Amino acid sequence: MKRRHLAAARHILAAGLAVCGLAAQAAGTLIYCSEGSPEGFDPARYTAGTTFDAASQPIFNRLVEFERGGTTIEPGLAEKWEVSADGLTYTFHLRRGVRFHTTDWFKPGRDFNADDVVFTFDRMVNKDNAFQKAAPVAFEYAADMGLPDNLAKIEKPDSHTVRFTLKQVDAAFLANLAMDFASIHSAEYADQLLRNGTPQDFNTRPVGTGPFVFRRYEKDAQIRYAANPTYFRGKAAIDQLIFAITKDSAVRLQKLKAGECHVSSYPKPAEVEVLRKDPKIKLLTQPGLNVGYLSLNVTHKPFDSVDVRRAVNMAIDKKALLDAVYQGAGTVAVNPIPPAMWSYNRQVKDYEYSPQNARALLAKAGYPNGFETTLWALPVQRPYNPNGAQAAELIQADLAKVGIRTRIVKYEWAEYLKRAKAGESDIGMFGWNGDNGDPDNFLATLLSCAAVGSSNYSQWCHKEYDDLINKARQTTRLAERTKLYERAQEVFKREAPWVPMAHSVVVQPMLKNVEGFRMSPFAIAQFYGVSLK
Repeated sequence: MKRRHLAAARHILAAGLAVCGLAAQAAGTLIYCSEGSPEGFDPARYTAGTTFDAASQPIFNRLVEFERGGTTIEPGLAEKWEVSADGLTYTFHLRRGVRFHTTDWFKPGRDFNADDVVFTFDRMVNKDNAFQKAAPVAFEYAADMGLPDNLAKIEKPDSHTVRFTLKQVDAAFLANLAMDFASIHSAEYADQLLRNGTPQDFNTRPVGTGPFVFRRYEKDAQIRYAANPTYFRGKAAIDQLIFAITKDSAVRLQKLKAGECHVSSYPKPAEVEVLRKDPKIKLLTQPGLNVGYLSLNVTHKPFDSVDVRRAVNMAIDKKALLDAVYQGAGTVAVNPIPPAMWSYNRQVKDYEYSPQNARALLAKAGYPNGFETTLWALPVQRPYNPNGAQAAELIQADLAKVGIRTRIVKYEWAEYLKRAKAGESDIGMFGWNGDNGDPDNFLATLLSCAAVGSSNYSQWCHKEYDDLINKARQTTRLAERTKLYERAQEVFKREAPWVPMAHSVVVQPMLKNVEGFRMSPFAIAQFYGVSLK
């Protein structure tokens, strides 16, 4: 949509003709007011939902995918697959006639085939991969789940068949392949970039097979996409998709009410009632498959002491935090996985809110007068935490009551994540939305030894815990996996590398003329299948 058209639409809307204003926009253009900027457009490199919304979901496909709005695995770029009796070999039969996007910077010379799948995964697990050597990056998600260690080989028996062989059974392997990090790239495009000496373009000029073609990105302002005319599932109902990056939730609210965006991300709880009263707006809600938490960096003193970590847990009034920040749209978190997830251990008891006991534990640990540290405040609104700044102030006040004096630290979102992964945070505010419905996606991705240096922001590596989650991954028997995960949650609670804070209810506001939008249990914004009346 040209700027003058948008300005005209705004003028009409200001006159009170919201419906006509939207109709005056370019036909079939949907505007999404997103909460933040993506880290980049190469999904394999990142773990943040903001990035997946902007990169993997519109631009790419995966071998297998989750049904829209659900957790059932369905065919993606693979039409069908078989798993060997021993659970170690996965054979995928690829869809024919799929084309990668044609853009100003790439024109595909062939259809998607097995070479693209082999390249995508070899780049993640093989340090000698030519593209990885030319543009070395870390693949955090793959590493967090142990893929480089467990993938024995990936082969292509023919141009439309791919075979993965694992060293050990991984009960979550198929679900993992449906996740955003496993988005399939074009090997042909990668070769072109290598020849041109511009492999860095992989992260800024993406090429996929997905429902929308990337057009351009204006940092911290907007991302523009066009419907893929050759998409194998059929062209999207909307012609253009625009992400209007709007970090302030109050501004998002006003844009939505004015009709300047059709769908908006994550309102604050206080804003929900305002939206609910607007006759032009509808709200979708669902319990989030998520957790908001504080990580305690065990490599930084005094958090190497379990007594200090337990004291921090006792010092924070989570009920008051929930009431003030979430305003009833959530529940207090006890474990690192949400209560709706199978294997949730309901026998685990939370640390009691007790400043007196917290002070006693600090004294026992050698800190009778407390200590000074930093508290990192979440800089963007996320479904698992609607207001990081407010939460930080409340936590700061609670910790001060037991002698823990904190300085609140703030960074831009991409910088925040980069520094946290490097182990810089003391007390860090983070959260997680489940990506595949499996406990492994929380318990391993966020807390395993393999995840230290990426999504394990507490830098916690505990042998007993790690043995339990690794054993759980290596069996397909649900009852056995459940028992192992329950025991892992007991170890987690005893060792206290986090302060689990809340599991939130997720609210998705949109104009009433938006049809077909389905909330993802994984808190991902998906616009294929969405239309405008």
